[in-house]
Amino acid sequence: MRTYHDLTDPDRSGLAQQIGAQRQRVAERLAGVGRIVAVMSGKGGVGKSYVTAHLARALARAGKPTGVLDADLNGPTIPRLLEVSRAPLTAHSAHVEPMVGLDGVRCISMALLLEDGAPLAFRGPSAESFVWRGAMEATALREFLGDVEWGTLDTLLLDLPPGMQRYVELCDILGTPPAVLTVTIPTPESRDAVRRAMRAAVDRGSALLGVVENMVGGELRGSAADELASEFGTPVIGRVPFHPSANAWDQIADQVSRAPRTAHRAS
Repeated sequence: MRTYHDLTDPDRSGLAQQIGAQRQRVAERLAGVGRIVAVMSGKGGVGKSYVTAHLARALARAGKPTGVLDADLNGPTIPRLLEVSRAPLTAHSAHVEPMVGLDGVRCISMALLLEDGAPLAFRGPSAESFVWRGAMEATALREFLGDVEWGTLDTLLLDLPPGMQRYVELCDILGTPPAVLTVTIPTPESRDAVRRAMRAAVDRGSALLGVVENMVGGELRGSAADELASEFGTPVIGRVPFHPSANAWDQIADQVSRAPRTAHRAS
């Protein structure tokens, strides 16, 4: 991964200019992407990656070329959900080819760069890792956006990890907040955590596409999706049972496709 020190601008100390060059590279790489959607919840354990992968497949089956960027760098699961081969990535002088999974979904993930079961580790002084690890993770996200040749896509889904840090980094890299699709489970505990994430996204200026309620009809009780939808004025676009059919995903994909689109840019 390149840091700003590794860029080749004549003035290596021109940090602002070098960050601008990185953002321009991201903008050029995403020029063929119709829409970027951040799939988020603000917490773990709600099946966000599962929803992301199956939504991507449903969109692709509907004739809408789709990609997934697995932004959960420390717990990547998208390649397994999309049954992506662990063959080495194809790298060219100026870009990397994404892998292709089920239904033709294009994918990039830290799991494709690590040995199976290996943790994500960056080289650097271990005593100071709390200082620079966050910066390196933001750099990895920027590389995935700026160095992967996504080509022409209708939708690029970004599977975000728990918490809000990756969302904030994404906003900074893109220059404008992406649209957000929120995933929750029915419980009031999930509602409370997801509410905070949605409020942060609204405050940043993201358009809310809607709420997907996962794991419905089992032991988990509550009305989180309805309450969040009412509070934020956004629709519940799908309720996913413990054992969903393909038709359930197709209906959610149709709702996402119909949602108003906002232009994205990286600047």
